Amino acid sequence: MKLKFRKIYLMGISIGLIILLLDFLYFMKTRWFFSLIVLAISISWLQFWLDFLKEMNRQKEIETKFLEFVRTLVSTVKSGIPIPTAIIETARGDFGGLSPYVKKLANQIEWGIPIQEALFNFGNNTKSPVIKRSISIVMEAERSGGDIENVLDSVTESVLNIKKIKEERKASVHPQIVQGYIVFFVFIIVMLVLQLKLFPELNKTGLAGGLAGIGLKEGVIGSSEPISLDNIFFGLVIIEGFFTGIMIGKFSEGTLKQGLLHSIYLITIATLVITTVKGGI
Repeated sequence: MKLKFRKIYLMGISIGLIILLLDFLYFMKTRWFFSLIVLAISISWLQFWLDFLKEMNRQKEIETKFLEFVRTLVSTVKSGIPIPTAIIETARGDFGGLSPYVKKLANQIEWGIPIQEALFNFGNNTKSPVIKRSISIVMEAERSGGDIENVLDSVTESVLNIKKIKEERKASVHPQIVQGYIVFFVFIIVMLVLQLKLFPELNKTGLAGGLAGIGLKEGVIGSSEPISLDNIFFGLVIIEGFFTGIMIGKFSEGTLKQGLLHSIYLITIATLVITTVKGGI
């Protein structure tokens, strides 16, 4: 899935830079300094991720509509109409987000472009791996002189089965996805309680030196200086968010790309919560 750089991305980046500049000028010594940094970074890449999600939804829609297109095409071919004519007739229907690509396919056939080349262009234009794979099967069958009707039926059934498997997998792991998010946010709460409540009390009671002696504080064994584990806890939260997101994406969608998307969500939310509650990292 490729996204072209658009001018609107410059607007988001510009707004993020302005917030970052104002943050360093007016909020550098306040509790909102790190929170505004996270906000500026989030705004900078927000439009990119919105387009990414939009492209994902577009891919899902055209794959669903592709099934409708092939089914309609099969019923038209079974009536005795040649495939080129059947494609032209079928293209007059409404197939949602797939309609522009179907109409372009029909126009190319009307202009005399060979059907194999037109189908090849159709698959590339949609940028959908499922449609590209299905079109390649149809083209191979057409080259070898196979029964196109049966091939189209098989392609429809194959795409439908793949779609069902994905939906069943996503439904089956949905509780685990929700559980993963809940566990992560509980982990953040635990880390905040440790940092804001437990360890300040330990420092007051003089147990900081004991903790220092077992390696939780750089310095002399037995030192009674207040300990600071902020960086360690923050690092743990980032690591937890990254791998939790990877796990959720891999289980729900089967791709690491989706996992990275979930990881960015979790890390961004966690960083914003921590910096807002603590007033820093």
